[in-house]
Amino acid sequence: MNTIAIIGAGAGLGAAVARKFGAEGYAVGLLSRNQARVDALADELGREGFTARGFAADVRDPESIAAALEQVTETLGPIEVLQYSPLPQKDFMRPVLETTPADLVGPVEFSIYGPVAAVHAVVPGMRFLGEDKGTILFVNGGSAVKPGRDVTGTSVAFAGQAAYAELLHEVLGEEGIQVSQLIIGGRIIEGDPEKDPAVLAGHLWDLHTKRDRFRHQVSAD
Repeated sequence: MNTIAIIGAGAGLGAAVARKFGAEGYAVGLLSRNQARVDALADELGREGFTARGFAADVRDPESIAAALEQVTETLGPIEVLQYSPLPQKDFMRPVLETTPADLVGPVEFSIYGPVAAVHAVVPGMRFLGEDKGTILFVNGGSAVKPGRDVTGTSVAFAGQAAYAELLHEVLGEEGIQVSQLIIGGRIIEGDPEKDPAVLAGHLWDLHTKRDRFRHQVSAD
């Protein structure tokens, strides 16, 4: 069975992606710091007929990410799709003149070191899946492309993540591994025709299956 690992899985976008990929026959690994929360989501998905398991991982701890992704592979099978989409902490978002060097440590660990650790954990396995199989999906905020003066930490870190994703797209694309990012401006809102989690999950599915685009951007509020 094909497997998707969702880092930062929650009741909104993570659950919608789990249902979308699950409906297409994927097993789902749900990764979050809160084991009880992802276990509850996995149970909910299981009652709906999907194969899902929860795994605890701290995206600011590279060893934790690597260990959790190894557990996903051992439990559910080789990871074909990795989605990196944890929500940043509110204290990452400070005005630019109030942001100190120490204030940038968390955002950089969260949005740059975390993705790098996750990619290094899954790429070796993706190389054995066959031609045009592996996919890495980044879900990023609008400040990745238009920095905000009051959200300095995420503006700096998201821009770094976007640059890393583009570099991966160039290099891994030569091996047939797709790397794409979904840029979302503003909050994810159920009922919004563009930002409903189910709609966003559809965009991510398209980035995975069509394999011809690096970025899909949802307009900011």
